[in-house]
Amino acid sequence: MSDFVLAVRVTPRSSRASLGPGRDGALAARVTAPPVDGEANAAVIALVAKAFGVPKRDVRIVGGEASREKRLAIAGDPAALAAIAAGLASA
Repeated sequence: MSDFVLAVRVTPRSSRASLGPGRDGALAARVTAPPVDGEANAAVIALVAKAFGVPKRDVRIVGGEASREKRLAIAGDPAALAAIAAGLASA
């Protein structure tokens, strides 16, 4: 198995958590957590893990840890994860 890399634009302090279509090929992640002490990053990892049906330990931030534009690596079957991402991007 290899990692599937996903581009995500994060909006912290949102009124509700959601993951859906974004711009420029990235998904839009809205989390209720503030961008303080890694809270928003942890919330994004939990949100992506739930949406892709994988444990939180299989999702990690590989780029943009202190930025709104993040790259996340998800461990698993890349083809299956790409299909889930395509579904989220078109939802």
